[in-house]
Amino acid sequence: QLQLVESGGGLVQTGGSLRLSCAASGRTFDSHAMGWFRQAPGKEREFVASISWNGDTTYYGDSVKGRFTTRRDNAKNTVYLQMSSLKPEDTAVYYCAAHLGLINRARAMRDSSYDYWGQGTQVTISS
Repeated sequence: QLQLVESGGGLVQTGGSLRLSCAASGRTFDSHAMGWFRQAPGKEREFVASISWNGDTTYYGDSVKGRFTTRRDNAKNTVYLQMSSLKPEDTAVYYCAAHLGLINRARAMRDSSYDYWGQGTQVTISS
């Protein structure tokens, strides 16, 4: 079982950058693909990014491609989401999630594919 805790959210101006972290507790972190999702008020949860268990494969949602990057450090049981060129429409609660085993793009984009979720961290982009 994994417990996930996100951090790094905050208030940033348009065009700025933020780095989110998701720290996992548990000895099987490196067996899990990790995903990032976000949810804005009144909207459905949206896929942001995912990364394979070894970091070799990443997928990104169309709205963040080219601006966001995810990576992981299995020695630290942590996955990161580097966000740049931020826009007001990026404002949302950001969640990390874990999926045991391999995952392809189609499954990575579905929140139902993930077994564990963090509590979320608020990201607010001011215009």
